[in-house]
Amino acid sequence: MSFQIDRGLFLPDFSDFHAILGASIEAEVKEIRKQYLKIARRLHPDSCVAELESDRHLAEQLLSKLVNPAWQNLSQEKTRTNHLLVLKMKGQGAARKRHELEFGSNLAKQLLTSGNADYFYRTALKDLSDRQYEQLDQAIELTAQISELNLAYLICRDGTSESNSPKSQIYTPSTPTATNTPSQPAPPRPESLNDQYYRRAEGFAAKGNYAQATIELRDALKIEPNSSRCHSLMGLVYLRQNQPTMAKIHFTKALSVDPQDPIALEGKQKLEPPAAKLPASKPAAKSDATKPNSTKPSGGMFGGLFGKKK
Repeated sequence: MSFQIDRGLFLPDFSDFHAILGASIEAEVKEIRKQYLKIARRLHPDSCVAELESDRHLAEQLLSKLVNPAWQNLSQEKTRTNHLLVLKMKGQGAARKRHELEFGSNLAKQLLTSGNADYFYRTALKDLSDRQYEQLDQAIELTAQISELNLAYLICRDGTSESNSPKSQIYTPSTPTATNTPSQPAPPRPESLNDQYYRRAEGFAAKGNYAQATIELRDALKIEPNSSRCHSLMGLVYLRQNQPTMAKIHFTKALSVDPQDPIALEGKQKLEPPAAKLPASKPAAKSDATKPNSTKPSGGMFGGLFGKKK
């Protein structure tokens, strides 16, 4: 038995593993594993509650030919990282021709014009994934709808600001026809695409998901190669992965753009500690200027960035 899906992100040479598992394309491995185990328990021959033999056979086929391969690919860091890179490229390509795309799912169409794409995506995905493998004859159709939802979300998330519709912008003025006066402040600046990449990278880094943080920062640096904050955060991510050479490269680049960048300064200090103090027999002259700052937090900028809750 073969299962063919030709909607959303599915192509003859590409499978949407996240859609098969009903997992968010931004989910971490532990979340994906939890979703996989729930589906596996429902479909496995030893725990399947289907009464008809035909349904039990269908459940076994779905598990062996779709669900298990999807989990095998997303559970391995290398294949998962490559898969996420391909998803990002597909999202960017789809954003450039979004008006030419046709969606069979109303949820995907609604997501493209939603004022809060993140919330709409999470809510719609949960509803679809909860029903995905309840009625086995509907599993393929619901998987296709989830994949279309994933594609629509990628367009909203990774598309250029020029391709986003006005409704999908983060901020919109409440009174478009009103003119600004001294007593009426201008509406907040819409979050740029670079801001979005950086915000997501910071969130992934705080959770220890350094592979995804690196992907987001690389895309941010493609848009703004001389962003000191992106280079400093990239250096920090490499430092946390015990890659000091790469960390130093990005810290140095950040400081060449902004010599006062606090993260880069602290990173360079960790990579290049100050020279050792003079021997006790030849003490240096003491002064207030040479005394260590006892008020500096032990965690520094690094502890603050990765210690805060998201």
